[in-house]
Amino acid sequence: MFTKLKLIIIISIVFTSFSYSQRYKIYEGSFENLKDIKSFKAEFNYDNIQVHGFESEEAFIKEKQEKRKSNPEQAEKFKRDWFLNRDKYYNPAFINYFNSYFKKEERKIVDESQYLMKVHLTWIYPGYALEPAKLSADIDFIDTFNSKKLLAVHFDKVIGIEKKTMETVEYERIIGAFEKLAKNLAIQLK
Repeated sequence: MFTKLKLIIIISIVFTSFSYSQRYKIYEGSFENLKDIKSFKAEFNYDNIQVHGFESEEAFIKEKQEKRKSNPEQAEKFKRDWFLNRDKYYNPAFINYFNSYFKKEERKIVDESQYLMKVHLTWIYPGYALEPAKLSADIDFIDTFNSKKLLAVHFDKVIGIEKKTMETVEYERIIGAFEKLAKNLAIQLK
């Protein structure tokens, strides 16, 4: 009986560890290289982002506009908002969550710093009303004084933070994914 209980506990711990593990891969450097750095300037890049289930971002936008073809204003608004929401909502959500994670301002994203955090979004799943958005991103940390890359890390299919309510507005779900990306990164830097 004792060995069965012990086995069940071990299996539970292993499965719990897998379900909460951070899905990231270090390509170059290490988080240790950032241990004494307190501030970063953030730069976001969406070039060549892949949208889940579509050949390209352009194909995704085209399909969404096609669904709204009976209302050309709505179709154009979708396309315009898809790009504007990046600077309006997503980038600030990442920065705000990252900064608020460090309650004593041990680390902070600021407007000017010697150290650059380049966040390149590589993949997105916008989610649906009942399903959170997901993101993949490459994040590089660079010492701009000597152009030295300190860390290159990839976060894979980060599942967005779910709000208490059902998010029917696409950008709200995507904000949750940016917040979770910031949280996953901050956890590694803590």
